[in-house]
Amino acid sequence: MAADKQNDAKLSSMDENKENSPDGGLGLEILQIIKESQQQHGLRHGDYQRYRGYCSRRLRRLRKTLGFRMGNRHKFIGKKITVEMLSDSRYLLLVLMEAERAWSYAMQLKQEANTEPRKRFHLLARLRKAAKHSEKLEKLCESPRVDAKTKLEAQAYTAYLTGMVEFELQEWKLAMEAFNKCKTIYEKLASAFTEELAVLYRQRVDEISPNIRYCAYNIGDQNAINDLMQMRLTGGGGGMMAEKLEALITQARTKQAATMSEVEWRGRSVPVKIDKARIFLLGLADNEAAIAQTANEETKEHLYETLLAECRDTIQAVREELKSEAKQRERSSDADSSKVSNLQFLHSYLTYIKLCTLVKRNESMAHTLQAKLKEPEADENKRGPRPQDLIRLYDIILQSLAELAALQGLEDDHTFQKEVSLKTLVYKAYRCFFIAQSYVLVKKWSEALVLYERVLKYAKEVQSKAKSLNNTLKDLPDVQELIAEVNAEKYSLQAAAILDTDETAEVPSQQQQLKDNTPLCKRLETFRLDPALVGKQPNLVQFPPDFQPIPCKPLFFDLALNHVAFPPLDDKVEQKGKGGLTGYIKGIFGFGS
Repeated sequence: MAADKQNDAKLSSMDENKENSPDGGLGLEILQIIKESQQQHGLRHGDYQRYRGYCSRRLRRLRKTLGFRMGNRHKFIGKKITVEMLSDSRYLLLVLMEAERAWSYAMQLKQEANTEPRKRFHLLARLRKAAKHSEKLEKLCESPRVDAKTKLEAQAYTAYLTGMVEFELQEWKLAMEAFNKCKTIYEKLASAFTEELAVLYRQRVDEISPNIRYCAYNIGDQNAINDLMQMRLTGGGGGMMAEKLEALITQARTKQAATMSEVEWRGRSVPVKIDKARIFLLGLADNEAAIAQTANEETKEHLYETLLAECRDTIQAVREELKSEAKQRERSSDADSSKVSNLQFLHSYLTYIKLCTLVKRNESMAHTLQAKLKEPEADENKRGPRPQDLIRLYDIILQSLAELAALQGLEDDHTFQKEVSLKTLVYKAYRCFFIAQSYVLVKKWSEALVLYERVLKYAKEVQSKAKSLNNTLKDLPDVQELIAEVNAEKYSLQAAAILDTDETAEVPSQQQQLKDNTPLCKRLETFRLDPALVGKQPNLVQFPPDFQPIPCKPLFFDLALNHVAFPPLDDKVEQKGKGGLTGYIKGIFGFGS
């Protein structure tokens, strides 16, 4: 809480500079203020409650500073900001914070409305309140005391909040008009001011664009659905649009899925009765086309993850149907259990899609790592890619291919099994190549040379088997290029091994010296360059020192004691009396003392 208050104080001092225009009129950087406040107070992590608390504290400080309090702690007295009061731009900031507080509360309720639908009514009330405060801000900015830029920003802000209200009410035409107005104003502002401000305006335009396309689709523009699908695949339309885009695209595919009855794969037609499977198979071609067109690696990785997530959900739905089918088979003993059912074959097809997508994704990641591996390292302290990273990727690819070969219903498909075995050989060759590269780094020349020979053996086996299978190597890495690279690496490896042997023969004494762990205090008479002396653990003296023998303390034994004759002490020892009863009586009366 203390950290939030310190940040509030810093922001308030920064905003004082943004609330004054250099030409003498009142100015307010509306978009810049709200963006910085949102990023620093919770919205970076989607915490609208924290941002609402910040807006409340900010309002309290502004009212206290301006002397614009609403009564006292005992009684509320409402006040309105009028145009005549605009002697300070902080009055505009006061209205802006009221709108932001209502908007953040509405967004908080939107998150909670997923589990509590009744909160949607409160959400709409807070959004209307935010739009009302923004309209009030726009009216205040119509004053001649306010500069033109602030007027335009106030109009854009009002249009944005109005569009949000209409969007939630599903008044698509009115929402689209409001968002278009907001987009136009921000585009004009972006072209008129500095690059720093233009970036903010363009970001706001990018935020609004998915809403406009969504409204256009709901109005009846069928071309907007393609833009929305592309936006969803590339990770656009975040925030409040993400769920709506997902629902919209699912709805569009559901309409198309009604006409889809079967799918053909490996020469067999399989009826598709599960709606989720129909929707996934209809969108598969679009997803693969989007992946093929994408050049950015991060975007491509996101597309692969999206496709794999959808595929896993579809496979899970088919598994549930398979469980019920298995129970029915148990009841009917006449059924032929050896034959693969249509549902099982559909499950194999979906698993095939998932495993092939995994192979393509890992191969794409391997290509990226290979390109980085060939680049020189810019920063020595930063760990770059290593051949071991590629080995792990090819291990995953080989595991996926092993699962492909074991798919149910394809055990007797010899062509499919040959294709899978050929792909396995190709990726084994690449895996073996990078294992050899890792041995080269640690100067294990003989092991690396044997592995290079193994790569050539795999590559020649691939070339001999590929002649019988046409169009199989199109989607696989180029084996001929791998052979050429291995031959080049073999020659460089042999040269490096010879040079390493010569260096070992020339400087045996230096290696001996380097292995010598004698401390510096014992070899002061010999000069040797030892980098360890300037390191963190220099070998200066031996500590703790070795034990040294010292003379022990002598032991004394009293041997004469056994031969000494001591004088008698009988007269010194008191003799005990033998008086009996008489002595006892004398002792009582004191006669014996």
